[in-house]
Amino acid sequence: MTAPPQSPVPVDDDALKARHRAMWALGDYPRVAHDVIPTLGATLVDACGIRAGQRVLDVAAGAGNAAIPAAATGAQVVASDLSPVLVDAGRRASAERGVQLEWHEADAEDLPYEAESFDAVLSCVGVMFAPNHQRSADELVRVCRPGGTIGLVSWTPEGFVGQMLRTMAPYAPPPPPGAQPPPLWGSTDHVLGLLGDRVTDVDAERRTVRVDRFGTGADFREFFKSYYGPTVAVYRAIADDAEKVAALDASLADLAERHGVSPDGATPETLVMEWEYLLLTARKRR
Repeated sequence: MTAPPQSPVPVDDDALKARHRAMWALGDYPRVAHDVIPTLGATLVDACGIRAGQRVLDVAAGAGNAAIPAAATGAQVVASDLSPVLVDAGRRASAERGVQLEWHEADAEDLPYEAESFDAVLSCVGVMFAPNHQRSADELVRVCRPGGTIGLVSWTPEGFVGQMLRTMAPYAPPPPPGAQPPPLWGSTDHVLGLLGDRVTDVDAERRTVRVDRFGTGADFREFFKSYYGPTVAVYRAIADDAEKVAALDASLADLAERHGVSPDGATPETLVMEWEYLLLTARKRR
């Protein structure tokens, strides 16, 4: 592997982080995670071999999609997220599940933890949304102990969520200079470039998660318009332009319909989709 690439052009961190906090406070991301991808966090926990007694950090944890199943193994889990709204939701969710873990408000690009203090560092479709990819990757490596596990689940550029984000991009305010597209984390080459020679024993596999929550493409669109922060934010940005709203409405519904599959056991009333993600695990070099 090559050395990590240079960081991109700096951005106005305070303004950008405030914008991200506000975006993830929109809608109801815990409902999205629970209703649409409820098994994805447990898949990452299993792939990383999380077990009792390990000290585990979940970065950009949302409401605990990976942190809660990690804690259920008996591991000592710390869950961190930039959004105080999601941290509060995660505390409630973990209490309801009866599992013990710590919740902290923290920036993935500047984690408030000592170097080499965790046996495993995870992120399930979370750290990919931090704007400076190199800075986030550096933090994942820094806080992991030598020989420890780094495990990531990220939506791929070519998969459904990557295409959804690309569909919304022309309607959203332009990203600030230096901010990188989230689905790049779904590219093995990109992630290996970020981690560089600091990791070994890399296992990267493209998988899909079955999504059968919706009856039609329009049902999908309306759910995400109501509950998924990035989609809510885009629609707010174009709320005064009826033509743009109608065009985005049509594009998102069509995207979902085009990704529908017909597996055995599906009913005509159910739109079944397979959303592609990259599951990557690695060991921090000793």
